[in-house]
Amino acid sequence: MTRVALVIGGASGIGAASARLLATDGLTVAVADLALPAAAQVATSLDGNGHVGFAVDVANAESIAALFDAAENLLGPVSVVVISAGTNGYVDGKRPTLRQTSLESWNRVQAINATGPFLVIGEMLRRREALPVQHGRIILIASMSSQNAAVNSPASYIASKGAVTALTKAAAGEGAQFGLTVNAVAPGAIDTPMLRAVMPPERDAAYFSTTVAGRAGSPHEIAAAVAFLASPGASYVNGACIDVNGGMLMR
Repeated sequence: MTRVALVIGGASGIGAASARLLATDGLTVAVADLALPAAAQVATSLDGNGHVGFAVDVANAESIAALFDAAENLLGPVSVVVISAGTNGYVDGKRPTLRQTSLESWNRVQAINATGPFLVIGEMLRRREALPVQHGRIILIASMSSQNAAVNSPASYIASKGAVTALTKAAAGEGAQFGLTVNAVAPGAIDTPMLRAVMPPERDAAYFSTTVAGRAGSPHEIAAAVAFLASPGASYVNGACIDVNGGMLMR
């Protein structure tokens, strides 16, 4: 039976690259994003047949439940969830300091980056408790910024991604009893729309001149780690956070 992957935040960047690689690996992919047309466009571009686009508001519990209902009614039980939706916390294209960060801005970042994964994981755990699947996987996208706060990210983003890393470990212990593994990938600077919204390519030479790789990573390089974690071969990896940052942070 073909495994079903649900990629949330799958309309662009790391999410879209993950959807493409999972489809290439033979999974049927439900691509979900805030904008349905963009999600549907990615779904129709994937290798193979049966992929579908869906709309979802990751910070809304009812929207997430409705997404799972729609995807599972159409495609069957979800085996793999990739949670890639996120926001960077910049305001008007600028990085606010912690003391400049409004409560409204803070709450928005936490709602998308931390509460969203919490809601998605809870929904997946409840469904797989009721109906187990083989090779169940939950994969989150964390960030190097929560491991090294010196990088150029707002405090709201750093804190939200720290929550993702901690939530991964909490969920891993609970998910194991239902046959699920829960892991995260922590990207460094990746050439995505989110990065380019705050860092134009002409800054790359100076920014990456002192790094080991000397360049930004590609979404495909993050998707490769996601695809490994989704694979049956990753069955003994649980509660891990895999660094994919080109050597920008070694630990």
